[in-house]
Amino acid sequence: MLTTILHPAQNGVSQPPLLIAHGLFGSGRNWGVIARRLADRRDVIAVDMRNHGTSPRAATQSYPDMATDLAEVIRAHGGRVDVLGHSMGGKAAMQLALTEGALVRRLVVADIAPVAYSHDQTPHITAMRALDLTDLTSRSKADSRLSATIADPALRAFFLQSLDLKASPAEWRLNLDVLQAEMPGIVGWPGTTGRFDGPTLFLAGADSHYIKPEYRDTIRALFPSARFAKLIGAGHWLHADKPREFEETVRAFLDA
Repeated sequence: MLTTILHPAQNGVSQPPLLIAHGLFGSGRNWGVIARRLADRRDVIAVDMRNHGTSPRAATQSYPDMATDLAEVIRAHGGRVDVLGHSMGGKAAMQLALTEGALVRRLVVADIAPVAYSHDQTPHITAMRALDLTDLTSRSKADSRLSATIADPALRAFFLQSLDLKASPAEWRLNLDVLQAEMPGIVGWPGTTGRFDGPTLFLAGADSHYIKPEYRDTIRALFPSARFAKLIGAGHWLHADKPREFEETVRAFLDA
């Protein structure tokens, strides 16, 4: 089963559990602050997706397989939950809702749509592979080395959260071989049919282009109860760009 991080409800349980599925190259740890803040009246379960963090390594990264992983976690925690998924995790969450909708009460899809995209994240894998891990013991030194191939400091900081500096030698907590091989499917969409009639929020960063107006008909065909919202001043990593606004928007939707 996937590695899970449980954030128990702090003030008594009055809402269903929330499952958080991170995006490509992320981990459940990335969501720690938001998960803890959302765990005021509900248990929050953040997972490491397959081939990420300390979850099992697998030969595939398909959305049907990722949805099966999430369903196993939900059943292990007692059944029906709310689900929040970002980017790759958002597609896995949509796949889950469309194929095992009885497990999902409310769904939040963060900055992704059920469509195939043309971009390719393989250059980031190439940059991570090129990082010299020799005698690497500090994040600042790793950042300095990674800056040779990745100019954006925020992007470097995000990737370096998946670098295990306690290992000897340091190593990535990512199955880069499988992620590269499966990249067409990760940026794609399996064409899943069906519909999820439960309340669904598609929450986008206003500066991102992942949820375009022309995708809305496709979204509504699969998620008839879909609502749409944007966070001003946020890009694709909207939960990192505007964490408090993200948290409050998710909370208001889940508690409605």
